Amino acid sequence: MTPIRILMQTTIPPSEDDWTIDRFSLLRDYLASLTDETGNPLYEVTARNRESNSDDPILSNIDNSDFDELWLFAVDIGGGLTEKECQAIARFRRQGKGLLIARDHQDLGSSICNLDGVGTANYFHTRNQDPDESRRCNDDPYTTYISWPNYHSGSNGDYQKITPTEPVHELLHNPTSPSGVVEFFPAHPHEGGVGLASDVENVRVIATGTSKVTGRSFNLAVVFDRSQDNNSSLGRAVTESTFHHFCDYNWDIDMGCPSFVDEPPGEGMKTEPRALEDVKTYVRNIAAWLAPK
Repeated sequence: MTPIRILMQTTIPPSEDDWTIDRFSLLRDYLASLTDETGNPLYEVTARNRESNSDDPILSNIDNSDFDELWLFAVDIGGGLTEKECQAIARFRRQGKGLLIARDHQDLGSSICNLDGVGTANYFHTRNQDPDESRRCNDDPYTTYISWPNYHSGSNGDYQKITPTEPVHELLHNPTSPSGVVEFFPAHPHEGGVGLASDVENVRVIATGTSKVTGRSFNLAVVFDRSQDNNSSLGRAVTESTFHHFCDYNWDIDMGCPSFVDEPPGEGMKTEPRALEDVKTYVRNIAAWLAPK
């Protein structure tokens, strides 16, 4: 069996003090460790940053690559994806390939707005704002230099209890959990906004979180099932409220973080072993679900 080829990619060039791909090493290593019943690897994982702020040679040609899935972490504060890259990613998905994109608070990662379909499910501060005007306000009051959307689900290093949307999506199935479903995601003090893309079919919210500050419910993940688009078969896609669901620091605070992160961390992911198991199950489910037919 040929392994599914996954590209894990950030939207920024290499840096020693930012959310570069090295800070997603636990995710990379976990995916690469998964095997079938005979011990053969299920996934071949390539993890990289973009080379520069101009057209990235891999992203801008991903539709001509052997990759089956793109896990894109939009960690830029401006620029991010180029027009050529967005067009290549759109063609990649029209080949039936899988796409995961994850952003963060305010306008962090807003270049993904230019991605067909999936981009419209992401709400930012100055671009593609949440259609619900009542949500255009601060949720997290503690990190005052970060503005909405900034849902406070807990401290980095803690977990949050999620609410699966009925009927429970297969991405949240966990046969080893007492409830049979994924119950925990990593927490983050200022998650971004995601919602239903009004111009796209076969889309649904699969899980919501609850603000620790306001008690307000907010969407954690939106999924796009396979669909037809102008005689093309669109691959599946997942978009997340924050890339912190996947990065090292939120799975294990001992892995460290960039120097600009100044919120005090928690230790819930360490004290509740079921939390990390849930996250790994979710990741494993995503990788299998996104794989082309």
